[in-house]
Amino acid sequence: MATTFLAMVVEEQADGSYSRTIRERTVDDLPPGEVLIRVLWSSLNYKDALSASGNKGVTRNYPHTPGIDAAGLIEESRSERFRPGDEVLVTSYDLGMNTSGGFGQYIRVPAEWIVPLPAGLDLKESMILGTAGLTAAMSVSALSAGISPDQGEILVTGASGGVGSMAVSILARLGYEVCAASGKDTAYLLDLGAKTVVSRADVNDESGRPLLKTRWAGVIDTVGGNILATAIKSTAHRGIVTCCGNVASPDLQLTVFPFILRGVTLVGIDSQDFPMAERKEIWQNLAHAWKPAKLGGMGRVVSLSDLEVEIGLILQGRQQGRVVVNLGEC
Repeated sequence: MATTFLAMVVEEQADGSYSRTIRERTVDDLPPGEVLIRVLWSSLNYKDALSASGNKGVTRNYPHTPGIDAAGLIEESRSERFRPGDEVLVTSYDLGMNTSGGFGQYIRVPAEWIVPLPAGLDLKESMILGTAGLTAAMSVSALSAGISPDQGEILVTGASGGVGSMAVSILARLGYEVCAASGKDTAYLLDLGAKTVVSRADVNDESGRPLLKTRWAGVIDTVGGNILATAIKSTAHRGIVTCCGNVASPDLQLTVFPFILRGVTLVGIDSQDFPMAERKEIWQNLAHAWKPAKLGGMGRVVSLSDLEVEIGLILQGRQQGRVVVNLGEC
């Protein structure tokens, strides 16, 4: 008899709405793949909430189990690189988008998607980090390649969210002076290592001017839209701005002046198909020198059945930090 397990299943209804239920599935329901993983931990990302809400730009076909992050133990492997019992993690690629994801107690995936759990992290910690931590670390890597801590203040937008809070913590760990922009809890961001906290209004210039007074040596932007445009126009000569989100807007209204008069560099961050060799290097950094000082306190643990409420909160922009899903105790 095939192994059964619990998973969130999102289904499209006759009226065009989408339902989310926790139900029993079997491993025979999973897609083909070289490696079967028993998932012990996952995490909630904005992309998961979109998939769970029927966003066809994320997930084309339903029924579907979201979850772009998963960590657990190898159950079966047809790859020489992995053996039963190995601790591993999977983030991004097609997991949770069009491949059954981490909101189920089992996944089956290609071996090429799997990262061995680095020494220095446990499975829960790897999911407190998850795609948010990977994206934040990729952003820090791009910024730190050209900006050192002594060059000035670094702005992090959307700082209370998953990527933003991770970026604040990693930058602070590396000695950067961080200004966190958020509409939420100042005390939380200062505790993560931010030097100062400003409101979203403070970094959302609506004057229409093509350039603004320089303020930032570099920027990690997680929201897009006019806040990103304001950040670029406020970045100092030869500064670096990274961009990884569009929750505010996918539109970017700018002139070329920040780029040709100040030499500002805009770096796009895409963790989905990030090359494996570089991905492993980033995870090694996250397990050691870049590991957030208060990582354990950055993840709030919920059960699979709690996700219904949490999905609503993240879509409303009302979540702080990271939500980690315990699938080992469903």
